[in-house]
Amino acid sequence: MKNTFLVILATVAISCGETNKKETAATNSIVKEQPQDPLAESVKRGREVYSELCVTCHLPNGKGVPGAFPPLNPSNWLTEKRTESIHAVKYGLKGEIEVNGESYNSVMLPLGLDDEEIADVMNYTIQTWNKGDIVTVEEVAAIEE
Repeated sequence: MKNTFLVILATVAISCGETNKKETAATNSIVKEQPQDPLAESVKRGREVYSELCVTCHLPNGKGVPGAFPPLNPSNWLTEKRTESIHAVKYGLKGEIEVNGESYNSVMLPLGLDDEEIADVMNYTIQTWNKGDIVTVEEVAAIEE
């Protein structure tokens, strides 16, 4: 009788452990499937785009080169001329602009980015150095040459 009780107790303990493992695995699966913060993910991707394409002129710290390449850190152009900023990244820019009270008259060639990459790099520069609303792919797509 004593042995039967121990076998039953062991069986119950093992099955409870298996149930808990299954519940834990299911919970972990749900947590992994939940989407991350879309803005944080966009900024992360944008950092990569910036490091590959923008850093040459605007420098790693976003300060630019006085008289040649405007700063992005900080930049009233990004915060006050949102549409123009997106347009510049999407289609390039030539002609005189004023950023933080200084004139710049350089050429920025189109970078060949798709709308998502443009939104990402804009989100990186805005969130890292300027603070502002998220730039969406739809907003970028709506900007025409």
